[in-house]
Amino acid sequence: MTTSASVPSEGAISTGTVTDRLVDANARYASAFTDPGMDARPVLRVAVVACMDARLDLHAALGLELGDCHTVRNAGGVVTDDVIRSLTISQRALGTRSVVLIHHTGCGLESLTEEFRHELEMEVGQRPSWAVEGFRDVDQDVRQSIQKVRTSPFLLHTDDVRGFVFDVKTGRLREITPA
Repeated sequence: MTTSASVPSEGAISTGTVTDRLVDANARYASAFTDPGMDARPVLRVAVVACMDARLDLHAALGLELGDCHTVRNAGGVVTDDVIRSLTISQRALGTRSVVLIHHTGCGLESLTEEFRHELEMEVGQRPSWAVEGFRDVDQDVRQSIQKVRTSPFLLHTDDVRGFVFDVKTGRLREITPA
């Protein structure tokens, strides 16, 4: 599958950087933009935590519209301290009540280990303060993520926390039963 962002249109001469292209696209977007009149509180009162993988079009896959949810994305969709921070703000300041966790098949974190941090340290002379959070079993990592959210003392609403694996070949979600 290709997208307009990944392949220049036929006959187009590519000039500038990818960022220049994005800024130009924003100028076209802004020229027709009208304020939707909504605030930062998601209409569906849900926060979605997912991997940053470019193959996941979360709004399309979940039938979401602008303003429906908060979306928190990182490598692997891992529940880190920063994800807990974002979820805490989402719940306590902006009214969300549900959390949906989405990992996916073919994730790059399935092949990364903490050795990655060591390699970075050898290359740049400083060890990263963050963990890679790689995993071998995506289902188990979803279970661990569910547990982290459900046991966080900072989150008010942990009854409706569900985890899924998105299949990048079929577009289907498969729910993971918590431990």
